[in-house]
Amino acid sequence: MTGARRLLGAWRRGTADTLELLVTCYRQDRGRTLVALALMVAGTVAAPLTALALRAMTDAAVDGAAGRVVVAAVVVAAAGIATLTFAHFAHIAYFELAELDVLAYEARFMTISNGSASMAHHDSPRFADTLTVLEREIQRLRVGLQALLTAMGLAGALILTFVALGTVDPWLFLLPLAALPALVLGGAAERVVDRARGESAPSTRGARHLYRLATTASASKELRVLRLRDEMRTRHSALWSDATATLHRAQVRGALLRLLGQLAFVAAYVAAVLIVVRAALAGERSAGDVVLVVVAAAQVNLQVTAAVTVGQDLARLRSTFRRMREAEEQAAPPTPDGTGTPPARLTRGIEVDRVTFGYDSSPDLALRDVSLSLPAGATVAIVGENGSGKSSLVKILCGLYEPTSGTVRVDAVDLRDLAPHAWSARLAACFQDFVRFELPAVQAVGVGDVRHVDDEVRVGAALARADAQDVVDQLEDGLRTPLGKTYADGAELSGGQWQRLALGRTFMREDPLLVVLDEPTSALDAETEYALFTRYAEHARRTHHATGAVTVLVSHRFTTVRMADLIVVMADGRVHEVGSHDELVASGGLYSQLHHIQAAAYRS
Repeated sequence: MTGARRLLGAWRRGTADTLELLVTCYRQDRGRTLVALALMVAGTVAAPLTALALRAMTDAAVDGAAGRVVVAAVVVAAAGIATLTFAHFAHIAYFELAELDVLAYEARFMTISNGSASMAHHDSPRFADTLTVLEREIQRLRVGLQALLTAMGLAGALILTFVALGTVDPWLFLLPLAALPALVLGGAAERVVDRARGESAPSTRGARHLYRLATTASASKELRVLRLRDEMRTRHSALWSDATATLHRAQVRGALLRLLGQLAFVAAYVAAVLIVVRAALAGERSAGDVVLVVVAAAQVNLQVTAAVTVGQDLARLRSTFRRMREAEEQAAPPTPDGTGTPPARLTRGIEVDRVTFGYDSSPDLALRDVSLSLPAGATVAIVGENGSGKSSLVKILCGLYEPTSGTVRVDAVDLRDLAPHAWSARLAACFQDFVRFELPAVQAVGVGDVRHVDDEVRVGAALARADAQDVVDQLEDGLRTPLGKTYADGAELSGGQWQRLALGRTFMREDPLLVVLDEPTSALDAETEYALFTRYAEHARRTHHATGAVTVLVSHRFTTVRMADLIVVMADGRVHEVGSHDELVASGGLYSQLHHIQAAAYRS
């Protein structure tokens, strides 16, 4: 009983998944959906009608009824034309529908990947494998839609063929049932292949990564200098060979399963023809009946072959939707989103209370029992060597990850109780791995506050605050200049210029509660970084009275953060020291030691 319920549940889920695509089509364009469905069903059902008309025409010819022969011949011709042409006209409608569907599911795919406030799912190899398969399978929705429409037509054709054969001999009612082994084994074959797609995803992902590196301009310098062309090709080939071998073995096993199903039907087909021919020789059946059975049975064979192929495509379609749901579940936040609203102005600041955190992709903790008080209006510098936990702490403050344990409070309110979109709307951040938006310059900066993405006045003010106006001044068309290689006439910038535009983007928001500059000047020299940090600290103090914002500056250069009100020294995921520059230098601790080492290095 439990097994039967499980099978029924699986069938219902499969049917719902299959029909989801048709519902999406209907929402996209009702007219095209109905036209495509009507033409596909009519064209497929016309084939068994041809068999019935041929029987009528044969019997009429034997009886010498010329009028009936002409009528039946017209029906045969019309049904033949419908069989040959309706699917083609349906293709015009469903091809355009499929394009719309691909766009709709790509949008859903983008939402799954980056629609939530949390970034935790991006650290999961399982999620990466799921996205690797989905990225390829979404492009096959065109095939899935064709299979879905064909399946609906085949259902009608099989029923009509079933009835037609049954009118000749009741035993022939069983002939369509002979298709069941082919359908069942075809489904089993697709499951074997689908598992192989998942198993080959890591190798496929690795091969694609190498391909992107080998075809990206930014990587070409190192690849040439290090003479890695042959190494990259060898590794790429090895990974694809591994993925291909996995899929090939699955395809062979699947082909054997499909062959067994087809052989079962062939045996039933031969038996059906022999039954009717024997009855005709005995005078129990007409010549038209023989023609009907031969033609209809042959059509059943074609219908079964088509049904197996369509079944595989539908099974693959269901797998795509299943993976889409799995990706949505994996990307869902671990706890329900809060609904609270951040304060209009910080009065107390941000408290980090015994926060511990680790990434899913690493067995080591990135943060260990971190406690900090970031006063409202303060400029806080977080320093430490690479891997000390600086960026992880910043991501926790921004709400991009939830602590494994501990709490972050904004004016005494748990950050988890605030609505993620409301908190992110009060952030301004520039990260070390900033995005190079290949858009017109005004938009590449303006997306920092998308409400004013084309506002040149606001963009100019943001660039001035970031001391980056000179970057735009050097562009041929100023703020209207397209950036990057996406445009044929796009301006290519240096790493430092891209970074300064990213800093301008950070200052588009005029009322943030938290400003984060995470290694924002990594492409600049130490002297320029110091000048910019000083400028940002002064700007933070001027805007303190507006929102009480906390400004967090992250750097591994100890010599450039002396202007901060508070300096936090990180080491091994822990807070090692906290104080002002003068206090930390005087203490003779880690900050003092590393500060003197770096200062001496720059002097030399």
